Amino acid sequence: MTLDSAPDQVSGARRDRPAESVPAASGRHRQSLPSAWAEVLRTTNPPTGRPLDPVSRWLVLTRAAVLPMTVVAGAVATLLAVHRPTFRPGLLVLAFVGIVLAHVSNNLMNDLFDVEVGNDTASYPRALYAPHPVLSGMISRGGLARAALLVNVVDLAILVTLAAFRGWPVVAFALGGFVLSVAYTAPPLRLKKRGLGEPDVFVVWGPLMVCGTYYAAVGHLPWQIWVASVPYGLLCTAVLMGKHIDKAPFDEPLGVRTLPVLLGERRARMATQAMMAAFYLVVAGCVGVGALPWPALLSFLAVFKLVPVWKAFGQPKPAAPPEGFPVWPLWFAAAAFVHTRRAGSLLVLGLVAAAAAGIH
Repeated sequence: MTLDSAPDQVSGARRDRPAESVPAASGRHRQSLPSAWAEVLRTTNPPTGRPLDPVSRWLVLTRAAVLPMTVVAGAVATLLAVHRPTFRPGLLVLAFVGIVLAHVSNNLMNDLFDVEVGNDTASYPRALYAPHPVLSGMISRGGLARAALLVNVVDLAILVTLAAFRGWPVVAFALGGFVLSVAYTAPPLRLKKRGLGEPDVFVVWGPLMVCGTYYAAVGHLPWQIWVASVPYGLLCTAVLMGKHIDKAPFDEPLGVRTLPVLLGERRARMATQAMMAAFYLVVAGCVGVGALPWPALLSFLAVFKLVPVWKAFGQPKPAAPPEGFPVWPLWFAAAAFVHTRRAGSLLVLGLVAAAAAGIH
């Protein structure tokens, strides 16, 4: 079972196996490398049927399965920028790579800081739905810190290059994203612990990523782009809300006051439903004020995926998972992620059609 089936099943389970000792299948049943990588990208877990190869290890370490959220944010910025007279494709590519690496760094640093402050343990959801880089023995704390440092150094080189062409606003976007990423879990702010992690994600995956990438590519930033960044920011925040609803029974005893802990499960589920519904309302509003071209309304077809997701959020989390569900004890997070992926993909498809037809 993959994440795509989560909202239709309305329950879930994970696979129990060590990250380092996956039995290798023999003969024709052994997975190819591409299929192993695809499995990690679908499930966030190590591939079945073969030892953990270096690429699969990196995909697991960086939680690459969720990187499409950043790719979509970059794609939205790209497609809004592509016909502008000052569009620079080379700078766009650098900015796009930069935000993806920033997401990778964010994932690595979150795992590192959550271990350091004692939040991530063997019984905490982060180590249950997929191998925790440190707790599973996949990498040492020092190795994880070095990996995060390497990614940040490459990102810094990209930032210096972009700043040379586009000036201080690029630096402001990049530093804003970095500070919010670190502050999400790291002392002394630990925004996630104070009910501010969800607004943090909205700002980073909405205005900072979309507007920052657009500015790097074009060199100016009209108000319409700020408005156009809101719908996808809502979708990404809905995924985090789902994840924090799943983790609330673990977070509350630790004093981690995420927004679902503060609201309570029922109100948090309703708030997440409101965010997902607001995506469609805001897209329509963006089209109405000219912030998005009318083909962006193609994203409304994601309503067909929203229906089972809405049903999942309309009732408490099931007590037991269905066989083979890959990311248990996460449940609401998987459902919200599937809707976000579908709605985001359709939004991008609509923007591709608009760009191809010259519709602004």
